[in-house]
Amino acid sequence: MTRSDLIEAIAQETGTDRQQAKAFLEGFTRIVEREMKNEGEVPLAGLGKFKVTKRKARVGRNPMTGESIHIPAKTVAKFTVAKALKDAVKK
Repeated sequence: MTRSDLIEAIAQETGTDRQQAKAFLEGFTRIVEREMKNEGEVPLAGLGKFKVTKRKARVGRNPMTGESIHIPAKTVAKFTVAKALKDAVKK
């Protein structure tokens, strides 16, 4: 599904026009981005949760040479899928 397909699907599902659906999607994207920059969480009932996770520094291995390398600590964006959606996809 492309972004245009998503906008069209939102418009059809909600009975609005494409412009309103596009405005909704852009607004939603800005809200999620703003919350994640502030290290907040954005829950979506039935879908999952966007959140920010901090990873600790660790030692890894270069798969080509087997040499140990240092992987620095970093902050990453994460989406956790809701159990209801996981179960629906399994069936």
